[in-house]
Amino acid sequence: VQLVESGGGLVPAGGSLRLSCAASGFTFDEGVIAWFRQAPGKEREGVSCIRPSDTTTYLANSVKGRFTISSDKDKNMVYLQMNSLKPEDTATYYCAADGNEYPCLRAVLGHGLLKTEFGSWGQGTQVSVSS
Repeated sequence: VQLVESGGGLVPAGGSLRLSCAASGFTFDEGVIAWFRQAPGKEREGVSCIRPSDTTTYLANSVKGRFTISSDKDKNMVYLQMNSLKPEDTATYYCAADGNEYPCLRAVLGHGLLKTEFGSWGQGTQVSVSS
């Protein structure tokens, strides 16, 4: 599985960005794809995930109402639309994938996204939000 993120940049607070994750070698009908982020000096945290087979999604409380995750199985793409960005959203954003659906389903059930449950990672894209 190869994952390539794009779409990061520098925006003012209140602005929007759409991150893209191009996934090759990944079976969209079986696995899940997630977005994590890591700010300098902080742990990598789960932001959102999607099960493309039925578009089941999860959003962390910190981004709920502002971010939306979606997928396009025909293009092998997953997107993270980020609106009303805040300075605290500044981080490197990573796309992650796993052939097992459970990492996302467990998050939907309230157990959070765990980075240890994802086997494939992209290189990341930087998002910076100025105050």
